[in-house]
Amino acid sequence: MKSVIVLLSVILAACSDSGARQQEKKAAKDAAPAAVPVAVLQAATREVPVTFEAVARTEGSREVQVRARVAGILEKQLYNEGERVKEGAPLFRIERAPFEIELQQARAALVQETAKRDLAQQEYERLKGLADKRAISQKEADQAASAREQSGAAVLSARARVRQAELNLSYTEVKAPIEGVTGRALQSVGTLVSPNAESALLTTMTRADPIWVRFSVSEAEYSRMRGSEAIEVRIELADGKEYPEAGKLNFAGSTVDAATGTVQMRAELPNPKDTLLPGQYVRVKVQAGTQQAFVVPQTAVAQNETGRFVWVIADGKAVQRQVRTGSWLGSDWIVLDGLKPGDPVIVDNLVRLRPGVAVARK
Repeated sequence: MKSVIVLLSVILAACSDSGARQQEKKAAKDAAPAAVPVAVLQAATREVPVTFEAVARTEGSREVQVRARVAGILEKQLYNEGERVKEGAPLFRIERAPFEIELQQARAALVQETAKRDLAQQEYERLKGLADKRAISQKEADQAASAREQSGAAVLSARARVRQAELNLSYTEVKAPIEGVTGRALQSVGTLVSPNAESALLTTMTRADPIWVRFSVSEAEYSRMRGSEAIEVRIELADGKEYPEAGKLNFAGSTVDAATGTVQMRAELPNPKDTLLPGQYVRVKVQAGTQQAFVVPQTAVAQNETGRFVWVIADGKAVQRQVRTGSWLGSDWIVLDGLKPGDPVIVDNLVRLRPGVAVARK
């Protein structure tokens, strides 16, 4: 009998302990979850630069094709490919002998025509005197005057041929039309070149100081730039370093590309050491004045299927707030729309946040 009583006591004690544990679990479940401690930044506007970034490509401020202007055998190349040369420096020489002969012939023709003109002048003066004395008919005097005029015109034509021959002879020495960097020679020595054939193109030259940078901005960005008077352009090289020289805009398109919705822009930058080469891809950053905007740490901005957002505190709970961001400013992000002055923006412990979760400021 005693053993039965002991067994019943043990069973009752076990049931009592089980009930107590269930009550503790229910109380813990019903209790409010602990608030997530967070650091908060009070949203406030400040003056920030208006900047845009785009991928750009460099090009020479002047790019010139060097062509043969007379036909002949290419006798000599007078420059080293890829070197910088001054304007007027000799680049190629075309065979001179045929043009020297042509010049001599033109000069000889000029001497002949000059002699004919002098004789016609003398004949005109002699016949004019006789005509005044009525020793000959007026018709003979008029014919002499006409011959004199024709001889004068022939002299002018002969002088023009001499000038043309001199010009053709000068073209046998092909000179640099600009100061810049030479390209590779496109015709070999010994080639017959002609100004009216593909062989006319001898080489190309590029002026890379200053250098131009061509890029595009969106229609909205272009609208924000138009009112700014001081626009500065800086570029970032492929290795991530910033080019030390700032540039300025020297061209803005007057139409919007219907296919891309962008406007063509071009900037000019000094390039005295040829650090930048034509044809490079670079990242360009355009600063067009300043504006008032909110600035929050980059880590405070998240993104979902609807766009970028930040967490703010409303009635002690975490709430998502959609924002429209601009460019980066150091380690911060410029927020153009979506915040109001004084909004408490959560800047840490973001991984623990869910919509409606209770939060407490640190």
